[in-house]
Amino acid sequence: MRTLNDIKIEIDALSQKRAEVFQKLSQGHNASLAAEHQRLEEEIAELWDEQRQARANIRFGDRDLIIQRARHEERLSRAA
Repeated sequence: MRTLNDIKIEIDALSQKRAEVFQKLSQGHNASLAAEHQRLEEEIAELWDEQRQARANIRFGDRDLIIQRARHEERLSRAA
């Protein structure tokens, strides 16, 4: 998994590129620019998801360990 800083740098770069494409699109519709804009939007959305996952991992720990611990606690509470 990449660091939060690496993800932020990539988001910033893609956002800048998206702004440039959007500026060109404002001058007139172009199918290839529209497709590029859509691709950039999807990549940025994926990066935001990755950043949210990285933040959650930093804050709460590995997802698999959390699930394993919760299942263990559930088994203990059922046994009691």
